[in-house]
Amino acid sequence: MPRHRVLPALAAALLVAAGGTACTAGPRAQEADVLTVWNLDGQPDRIAAAKAIDAGFTRSSGVRIDQVPVDESQLPSLIVSAAVSGTMPDVIAGLPLGVVRQLAEQDLLDTAAAGDVVRRLDPATFSDTSLALTRDGQEQLAVPSDVWAQILVYRKDLFERAGLAPPTTYATIADAARVLTVPERKGITLATDPGDPFTSQTFESLALGNDCALVDDAGDVGLDAAPCRAAFDLYGQLTRSSPSGTQTVDSTRATYFAGQAAMTIWSTFLLDELAGLRDDALPTCPECRADPEWLARTTGIVTAVQGPDGAEPVSYGEVSSWAITGTHGPAAADYVEHMMSTGYLAALAIAPEGKYPARRGTPAAPTEFTDAWPTLPAGVDRRRPLADVYGRQTMDEIGRVADTLQRWAIPEGQGALLGPVNAELPVPKVLAEIAGGGTSAREGAREAAEAVEEIQRSLT
Repeated sequence: MPRHRVLPALAAALLVAAGGTACTAGPRAQEADVLTVWNLDGQPDRIAAAKAIDAGFTRSSGVRIDQVPVDESQLPSLIVSAAVSGTMPDVIAGLPLGVVRQLAEQDLLDTAAAGDVVRRLDPATFSDTSLALTRDGQEQLAVPSDVWAQILVYRKDLFERAGLAPPTTYATIADAARVLTVPERKGITLATDPGDPFTSQTFESLALGNDCALVDDAGDVGLDAAPCRAAFDLYGQLTRSSPSGTQTVDSTRATYFAGQAAMTIWSTFLLDELAGLRDDALPTCPECRADPEWLARTTGIVTAVQGPDGAEPVSYGEVSSWAITGTHGPAAADYVEHMMSTGYLAALAIAPEGKYPARRGTPAAPTEFTDAWPTLPAGVDRRRPLADVYGRQTMDEIGRVADTLQRWAIPEGQGALLGPVNAELPVPKVLAEIAGGGTSAREGAREAAEAVEEIQRSLT
């Protein structure tokens, strides 16, 4: 299953653990020669691959690795329990940006250790963007590992037949959604689940391109400003060309895979499934039955969208990081360094469709990892390099997102907002109301802004 959600309950759960309690946790339960790693890539095949990489570290260091698969929905309660009882893991793998900020706010990270790892590996070998998004000022909160992009996928055959331009702008997306909505097919399938951060991610991926900001440079909430109102308005228009009822992360994929929608917005974790490489998520369109790769070949990929108020197309994505906890064992930093060097290509190969390297290469070979990434076989039941399916040009375009992606709040120094906003989900709730006809885009923008302002006041 794909990993692409920010944890909605973590902010609220961490409030249960008082800051002082988290900082004065009891004695560690781990042995000195064992490192405990909580791994959000918790699928059995991915854990098995991680253990194979760990074996190399154990041979060279004598330190054993205890890989603990953690479901994202369980992480909030696990962190609270571990912080209070003094049983925090040494390292957490695969943390999204919002969760890194939350753990930093609770003083649960050893940011000095993370900074040391980055310095030892050489900051110049990392994507500047991945480092900037995982820093608070000059403090390195975690070690950025890999990046996935939020992409708009569309049926090239249907667009060409209708004489439509690729869906790269608000106008071309809205036009295509309207024109390609016919009795047997929707123009787009779009997330509207009020309780899922996936809906917020989908909206943010469109909103950023219109210069819609959660907060502005002065720290004021911007969701009720004109660029954001236009983004809410576009989303409302698009939901009228999307299937009725609540649309989720699973239903949007299923509808596009069935050939019943001309567009959808998803993470790059979609790509191996779209290529027919996973039996539990195969394309089911009529043409796909005889040719499992048919839908992949007829799909176009857009990595950046521009709105009428935006100066340029903007990409949205997620940076997954290694977090070293504040109660880590002595070999934790060495382990993370190993996973970002000797074991790095093998780690990326666990799921290359959603793991573009945040570290480009080494000082001796500056593009070693980015050069190798398109050649890494993806998939579960069948393995194949995605460049063989989608072409090198498309994979290079996806890779550029690591250097160009933007995110709400962090550049404005308001990263602490992300956790509570993802916990309370004011934007998805408003989008669901707009989709259901319960409110207008203008009213919804104001409602979302007021909810975020209340969250902001609660943090001061």
